[in-house]
Amino acid sequence: MTGLEQPRPQPPDAPSSLLAEERGLIARLLRKDRKAAAEFISRYSDSVYGFVRSRLAPRFDLVDDLVQEIFLSAWESIHQFQGAGSVQGWLLGIARHKVEDHYRALLRVPEATPEVELESLAGVMMPDFDGVLDQAQLQAKTWRVMASLQEQYRMALVWRYWDKISAREMAARLGKTEKAVERLLARARQQFRERWGDAEKSF
Repeated sequence: MTGLEQPRPQPPDAPSSLLAEERGLIARLLRKDRKAAAEFISRYSDSVYGFVRSRLAPRFDLVDDLVQEIFLSAWESIHQFQGAGSVQGWLLGIARHKVEDHYRALLRVPEATPEVELESLAGVMMPDFDGVLDQAQLQAKTWRVMASLQEQYRMALVWRYWDKISAREMAARLGKTEKAVERLLARARQQFRERWGDAEKSF
């Protein structure tokens, strides 16, 4: 997994043979079959690892621990798997929640930077975040800029513009006001814009 590509969960309409095979694997796991446990990890570790790595970059030192936590959570809740969709989709759902827990823990930390009025950023030429994050040819540069941001700002931008979480929903999940989240995003966008401009000069 490279750049900003996102792993694709197995679609709901996966072939019935595949779903039956996965349900068989889950049944073996519930019987404490050791071979099934090894197969489970081998089969799904790459997609889970790629999902987590792409969202925590460049903090790759945190990826292994979080992936282990995801699989541990899956073991503990395996009896709750209903079989309505694919196992990969279910696992990535757990991974998504764990990554969001990481975002929340990080973004709840009070910032040491002074408040910036949103109006002061009005009219500033900003990169098209949605477009930038979707264009393969700009992925390398985008990640270089993202990696240079303060971690809080990077996580805020990924959550808002990549995972498409609204500022209102971010505020609800973080226990902050929507205005506080908008200020955080404004500072994050401003730092991204400045670093993006610096990157332009390097070419």
